[in-house]
Amino acid sequence: MGKQTNIRLEEDVKAAAEDRARRRGLSFQGYVADLIEADVNQSRAAFMAGAAAFLAAYTDEFEAEVGEDRYPGLPDKVAETATRDAA
Repeated sequence: MGKQTNIRLEEDVKAAAEDRARRRGLSFQGYVADLIEADVNQSRAAFMAGAAAFLAAYTDEFEAEVGEDRYPGLPDKVAETATRDAA
């Protein structure tokens, strides 16, 4: 069970959101929770993609600095995928 959060909305915004929730077959609470979750997941995915691209672009520099184990703590299969995707 999630934690309860209260928000304040202008009446017209709340009415529009309730209408959209109803058209999607969701409760207002479910609609708002879905919007927030989608935004958080999209931001997280964008960050992870950027971080992977950064690591791939600077693999040689990282290897020169820290040695052959470019991805300490990651399973070999994940490290191989990251290296292959950069190529």
